[in-house]
Parts: sequence; structure tokens; C-alpha cells
Amino acid sequence: MAALQGSSVSPPGRRPAPQSPVRERAGPGRPKWPSPGFTRLAGGGGGGGVPCACSARGPFASPGSGGAGSTGRRHMAQAGSAGRGAAGQKPAGAAPGCALWRWALGLLWLALAAAGSSRRQWPVPYKRFSFRPEPDPYCQAKYTFCPTGSPIPIMKDDDVIEVFRLQAPVWEFKYGNLLGHLKIMHDAIGFKSTLTGQNYTMEWYELFQLGNCTFPHLRPEMNAPFWCNQGAACFFEGIDDIHWKANGTLVQVATISGNTFNKMAKWVKWDNETGIYYETWTVQASPEKGAETWFESYDCSKFVLRTYNKLAELGAEFKKIETNYTRIFLYSGEPTYLGNETSIFGPTGNQTLALAVKRFYYPFKPHSSTKEFLFSFLQIFDAVIIHRQFYLFYNFEYWFLPMKFPFIKITYEEIPLPNRNDTLSGL
Repeated sequence: MAALQGSSVSPPGRRPAPQSPVRERAGPGRPKWPSPGFTRLAGGGGGGGVPCACSARGPFASPGSGGAGSTGRRHMAQAGSAGRGAAGQKPAGAAPGCALWRWALGLLWLALAAAGSSRRQWPVPYKRFSFRPEPDPYCQAKYTFCPTGSPIPIMKDDDVIEVFRLQAPVWEFKYGNLLGHLKIMHDAIGFKSTLTGQNYTMEWYELFQLGNCTFPHLRPEMNAPFWCNQGAACFFEGIDDIHWKANGTLVQVATISGNTFNKMAKWVKWDNETGIYYETWTVQASPEKGAETWFESYDCSKFVLRTYNKLAELGAEFKKIETNYTRIFLYSGEPTYLGNETSIFGPTGNQTLALAVKRFYYPFKPHSSTKEFLFSFLQIFDAVIIHRQFYLFYNFEYWFLPMKFPFIKITYEEIPLPNRNDTLSGL
């Protein structure tokens, strides 16, 4: 929002303000690493075995920063059986109790590793930051973020504010209702002041388009992948009734007081300044109900849901209507923690792992021709479907996902509006 986030991606559903075209692609030059095949990682440590719809370096964090576990540690697997000769014999002079000690130490290590895995919190908590950094100049949006943004007004305490659910197909201004048929929707919230009659729209989306939030740039002059990933709130005057009603939803869901609105506005400022990056994927163990969730998405719909929950916490009562949201799932076995930028790509990093990560991300670059796109699609299919591997960047750390059928799925599922009593009882 302009008052909250002054940087410059256009609202996914509305026609953006004109702007000179900007290339949205990685820097020039093809990375000089082997392209054929993908290497499956060995299991180890931390996590266990081995999209509305988004840092290693640049606008978000200095190298080595990150959430829990970003201490530069690496998971390493050793091959071979130490202490045996070529024929499997004990080496001469070995003490009789050495083998037993080795077994005991081995079992202790396995027990500690299993305990560490069982202590892992799933889903991994989304990391919040103390402030929102300035975007790196390398990161350019094709369409200006929040071009008509305005400060959130202070309402009179006795004002009556109507709250609206807003939903429309992603990129409607460019593709019409095409993505609406696929139920790929963008979500926002509308407000109307009874005292002034003024309408407002509030939404949260990517600063540099969805592709930049989901995959990095591989810049030849940098060892690590470079991420242009920020998301932010946008608040502006007016509600585009035609846009939301034509192929989507504009329906009142609650009524709140001006005092409640002002409290919500303070919370939105905090949420916007501390939740700075976009996450496209929800990662789960399977599509089954109750399946383990490894990572949660952080996108436009999650902002709307967080705001609804905050309003319920402040006393708002919501109507009983069905509300559905788009979610993009990846399905995998238990993820393995790999490390952060420093531990993987730094001077003493794991060069084999660094090469594997960059090789995985390379086919996701922007394409200049249909032939190049088709070749990259085959590489992606080979990595994710055939070799069943995916490298996820979450909380400025890298994770390995052992992919499982059905691999990826887009859903449009109901998430009920919050119940005031349930929200208060959970505080």
C-alpha cells in the first residue's frame, strides 16, 4: 500500500497503469555448469530423508541470514565402511572392543538424528522480519506496484464500515476470464464508510510478478541464485465494481465499527512491514485430508484470511456464506534442510549441492523462443516427475523435496469465514 509500501507489480486482476516495458528475465549469458541429468541428494540431518497467484542475496537479507537453522551447517553423507581392510577384515592391532564402540556411537548418532527430525516443526513457520528493506535496483516490475495507492484513513469511532469479499481471475486485464475457468483467482478486501460513502480496496500481492517470486535469476557474475521476491499490501480509494463483479465476486461479508477499522489498520501496518516475501507453494505429504503440511503459502488469499481472522479477533461477526480460495500444492515426502546461501554457495560451501540447485533452477528462466521453452519444459519434467526432486527456497533457506504423485495440483477449495467465538477462544 502506498502508505505502507512505497516501492513499485500490478494488481493481478486490474488493468495496470501504463509503463515502459521492462525485461523480466535473468542476466545475459548461459551458466557454465553441466546441463544433462539431475543428481538425487543423499539423506541426512535436520529434516529427514533425501500460486494471486515469491533471499539469497540482494534486497532481503545479507548472506547467511535466515530463520532457525541458518548457522552455516551442512548435511554430509559418508560412504564406505571405515575400520575394515579390502577383504572386510579387522585391521591389524585393532582393539577387540572397537567394533562395539563404533556400533554404539553409530546407534547414538541415529537416535540423535531421529530425535532432531521428530522435533522439526511442521509446517515450517513463516519468518517475519523487523523491517521491510528497499528492493534491489536489479529487480524491475513490468507493471508498477500499487500505482494509485493512498494512506489508510483514520475513521471516526462511531462510523459503520461495510466489509466486502473481492475476488477475480488473475491477470484478468490481459486474459479476461481465461484463468477464471481454471479457478486461478486473486483475492482482496473492500470497505465502505457509511458516514462518508467512500469505498476502499485493500490487497496484497507481488512487487515483481509471480515468476520472480517463485524462481530466482541465475546471474553469471554471482555464485548464488538471485531472488527478486517481495510481496506487500496495497490500499487505495474506490472499488472497481465492474472488475470484481464481471467474472468474480463482490459480496458483503461483515460490518465493523470505525474503531475496529482503525485497530485493523495498525495491525495491517505491522503485518506489511514484517511479512515481506511471497510464497507460491503449499507443500503437503499428499492430497489426502489431514495429510502433513510441510510449508504454507504466503500470498494474496492468505493476507485476506489473516485480515478476516484479525477482524474476528477484534469482535467482527461474519455472515454465513461460502468462500473458496485458490491454492497451488506440491506433494513430497519429508523435506530435507540443505542450508542457506553462505553454507551452500559461500567460499567454503558445498559446491556439488550448489551446482545441483542452480542446475535445477536453470530451466525456469524466461524463454526467448518456443523451442527453448519446450526444451526447458522437458528438463523440468525430467527433474520433478521422473527424478522426483524439487528445491524449495523458504525463509531464505533451501530445502530438498522428494516429490510424490500427483506432484502438483491447483485447487479451489472452501475455507470458511472465521467465527468470532472460535477466534476469541483460541487467543
